[in-house]
Amino acid sequence: MKGVVLAGGTGSRLFPLTKITNKHLLPIFNKPMIYYPIQTLVDAGIHDILIVTGGRNSGDFLRLLGNGKEFGLKHLNYTYQEGEGGIADALNLAEHFADGQKICVVLGDNIIEGSIRRAADAFRAQERGARILLKEVTDAERFGVAEMQGERIIGIEEKPRHPKSNYAVTGIYMYDGTVFEKIRQLVPSRRGELEITDVNNAYIGEGTLTYSFLEGWWTDAGTFESLRRATNLVAETEELRDAKLIEQAAADGE
Repeated sequence: MKGVVLAGGTGSRLFPLTKITNKHLLPIFNKPMIYYPIQTLVDAGIHDILIVTGGRNSGDFLRLLGNGKEFGLKHLNYTYQEGEGGIADALNLAEHFADGQKICVVLGDNIIEGSIRRAADAFRAQERGARILLKEVTDAERFGVAEMQGERIIGIEEKPRHPKSNYAVTGIYMYDGTVFEKIRQLVPSRRGELEITDVNNAYIGEGTLTYSFLEGWWTDAGTFESLRRATNLVAETEELRDAKLIEQAAADGE
């Protein structure tokens, strides 16, 4: 399975921070934001990765990431999105890279605590279709929300005023090679964009969408509030990890 990180967009909600740089190059605690989705893919055993970016600062990704040596990679792929066409439009640029194989797509501002390895392994074993990751939240109206019927997802509604569940669709999606055919059949939404929710609903329509629950905390980092939350969550996690390492080292020395 190959990996795709979507790191385009103007980051208008973070202006003026994004006036001189891409949102995904902003810091989350002690690392640039883009590091986290890449590490998520690497931890899931995915090492063939494409970065989709755009705008005036796209060259900074190459200067920062190079060929991915810092992540143990031998090579990183890059492609450029012109304009603003939505998540599905950005993903469509990965068709040649995917070359018919399964892909795992991570939005560049999604930060998670845990690993998606079990979900990725489940999708590797899945014959066809798609798999999404859900997280129970208290503010479901901010996200795409899964409507459940028993153990099945029967629909996904984007930013509903009255959510039909508390299960948000996180920005991590796994697709088979038919995803690009589905994107080509999309009609732009009222925002003038090709919506990833419509892609997921197309898989629901053919009965091939599965899901896993995301372990640990999860946040995006697309607003000032969520950017601060992401930084605080990562800092607290790092501090706890360091404390455990110190405690373990002390115990081993006894």
